[in-house]
Amino acid sequence: MPFNKVAIGRPEEASGPDALKAALAEFISTLIFVFAGEGSGMAYGKITGDGAATPAGLIVAALSHAFALFVAVSVGANISGGHVNPAVTFGAFIGGNITLLRGILYIIAQLLGSTVACLLLKFVTGGLTTTGFALSGISVWNAFVFEIVLTFGLVYTVYATAVDPKKGNIGIVAPLAIGFIVGANILVGGAFTGASMNPAVSFGPALVSWSWESQWVYWAGPLVGAGLAAFVYDLFFINHSHEQLPTTDY
Repeated sequence: MPFNKVAIGRPEEASGPDALKAALAEFISTLIFVFAGEGSGMAYGKITGDGAATPAGLIVAALSHAFALFVAVSVGANISGGHVNPAVTFGAFIGGNITLLRGILYIIAQLLGSTVACLLLKFVTGGLTTTGFALSGISVWNAFVFEIVLTFGLVYTVYATAVDPKKGNIGIVAPLAIGFIVGANILVGGAFTGASMNPAVSFGPALVSWSWESQWVYWAGPLVGAGLAAFVYDLFFINHSHEQLPTTDY
């Protein structure tokens, strides 16, 4: 069972040199991701005069987040694993792939990275406000389930391409696959919840703009979705042997 692997960890796992390097990598990767993703939305708003949401705006958001996450995961993968997301870290914890203490350190670094990215955006744009996530045309419970499903897809992809020890050469494309699923999910959920899938992405703009509307949705939904994805993948595909597909053609 996945929960049998959960571990608290030793104090040095959150204070040793390697842990601090990993936390710094998470901070920088999250800063890169949020600066590009949030910044693209601010730039689009400036160009369009903060007009009504359009299909073009949704596509811009999906592409910018997909590209930025691909880079952010890639640059952090060899140092911290390239989580860039408290939900991914929580999913890794549920599957026993990171200890609680190291996970808390990662999440703090991710939240700080998102906040600094939004503060930098506010400064370099001459005081433009970072856009907080908000619901559009649905209830908080609709949004809660929406974020669960979207994040389930993201963390399931992380497990299949980056965590599974049987991944083989598929691991090479993990950052690309993770970026693609986030971009695709934004096309699905962007018009309804903003498709956060990432509590850090929601936290930074909310803190800098001091707009906390429905913030709990953007924490509870992704964490539940991540936990479910980790549980399902670990239980059915990692704990039980399965025949690995040939990798010679990749």
